[in-house]
Amino acid sequence: MEFKVFIDGEAGTTGLKVAERLQEHPHVQILRVDEAERKNAAARADMMAASDVTILCLPDEAAIEAVTLAQASQTRLIDASSAHRIDPDWVYGFAELQPGQRDAIANGKLITNPGCYPTGFLALARPLIASGLLSDTALVCAPAVSGYSGGGKAMIAMHDAGDLHPAFSYGTNLQHKHLGEMTLYSGLKTPPIFMPSVGDFYAGMLVHMPLHADQIEGSATAAMIYNCLADWYDGSALVRMGAAAANHADVPPMLAADALAGRNDMELFVFSDATEQRFWLTARLDNLGKGASGAAVQNMNIALGLDDHFGLS
Repeated sequence: MEFKVFIDGEAGTTGLKVAERLQEHPHVQILRVDEAERKNAAARADMMAASDVTILCLPDEAAIEAVTLAQASQTRLIDASSAHRIDPDWVYGFAELQPGQRDAIANGKLITNPGCYPTGFLALARPLIASGLLSDTALVCAPAVSGYSGGGKAMIAMHDAGDLHPAFSYGTNLQHKHLGEMTLYSGLKTPPIFMPSVGDFYAGMLVHMPLHADQIEGSATAAMIYNCLADWYDGSALVRMGAAAANHADVPPMLAADALAGRNDMELFVFSDATEQRFWLTARLDNLGKGASGAAVQNMNIALGLDDHFGLS
């Protein structure tokens, strides 16, 4: 069976990566408007009407306008922008988030892709809170670093022109647009202190969640935390466990942020000090893969009843 897919905003960073993945997809035909018509609303609406799925790879305001264009059609929408991530009318497209999420995506007409940083944060926080190891009243922080491609074409151009600092933090007003979904879908009562930064590498990211033992319910051990995450993602196609604790022999001496660049999976790590009084949890993923275009393709596959891995080899 072949499905028709229209990528609205294919010329952007995420759109190009979605198209690249779909070129290898055995069950998808990509619909395209002529280059001269790619901003023509009527031409885009025609493509939406002809497609089984439309993937929106647009800035927030343009994505909202695109939803209006799609209203007359039967196409299913997957929005890669941040415009609808906490909208109750949209299904949050993180299939591994919790039981039932995959079914919601499979049955949803409106699906919103998670942000790249929230994907890593929620992969760590949601299982701990849902399992009762971490209280929903916990006060947590989330330092993180991403490749500069996360800033889209503008930041990539700044880097290529030599105008981008080799490393910098941003969002220092503590009002980052990702906080809404990080708080809502983790189940936290208080937003985390989110500390994003960008490094001098193209793609990849590390999202950290440090914890003290007294933040964990009961008698905390690294094995408890590791096993909670391992059980949560058991059987997952795209989320797997990495090293277990900092005093174990299998811990890498350096945790490279770009190790999964070009891939669509995510690794989770649990480190601790020798006394197991401090814990360092990390999610590693590609901000353009599981954090963006890979997630959009995975959501598309689920929505169409296909295997998660199609187009994601």
